[in-house]
Amino acid sequence: MSEFKRREFLKSSLLTAGLGAGAVLSCAPSKQEAESDLTIMDAIMKRRSVRHFKPDPVPEADLRMILDAARMAATAGNQQPWKFIVTRDPAVILKLKEACIAASIESMKKRENPSEEKLKENTAKVTEYYDRCFSAPIFVTILTDNKSRWPSYNHWDGPMAAGNLMIAARALGYGTVFYTDSVPDAVTKKVLNIPDQYERVCITPIGIPVEWPETPEKKDLESFIVKESF
Repeated sequence: MSEFKRREFLKSSLLTAGLGAGAVLSCAPSKQEAESDLTIMDAIMKRRSVRHFKPDPVPEADLRMILDAARMAATAGNQQPWKFIVTRDPAVILKLKEACIAASIESMKKRENPSEEKLKENTAKVTEYYDRCFSAPIFVTILTDNKSRWPSYNHWDGPMAAGNLMIAARALGYGTVFYTDSVPDAVTKKVLNIPDQYERVCITPIGIPVEWPETPEKKDLESFIVKESF
């Protein structure tokens, strides 16, 4: 696929998702190949929760398109209460990982009071888990502002932005995952120095998956549909 055609495909896909033409045209070409036949519906259907990534960097052009998609999400009264913390520094990512490992082990100690042998075994498992979780080259923490115009609607607005971000990332060939408890709120608040004014929605890695997870079993569409009323 030629670079020109690839960029035209990305422009078309993201415009379909609601992005302005200027935002796409201002981006430099990306090194990450998109799937030539990937439509917006394909991106939605093929999105997966990814927890293991290749170290390949995410080009700035791709990151800006992904964040721009999040910015364009529906929001109460157009209040747009979001902040997106972009974390690329390996030293900061390491701090997040180490803090998660420490918090997990501490929680396990309180919950189980394990023997020394069991503690060593579980520590190894927890470390392996977080080594994979924090293998991505970039993390985005999505926040909402408690001082927004209508803060009582933030708990709806925040996930809308996260959803847009994840679909846009998939359209560009990247994996994401909606981390909440796996990466404790207290960890991101402390390591990323998040002011009390903001509330975290989630933190997600963005990167090229080591492999795409299989599609989990989904309920049939008809099981969700109620026609007219209950």
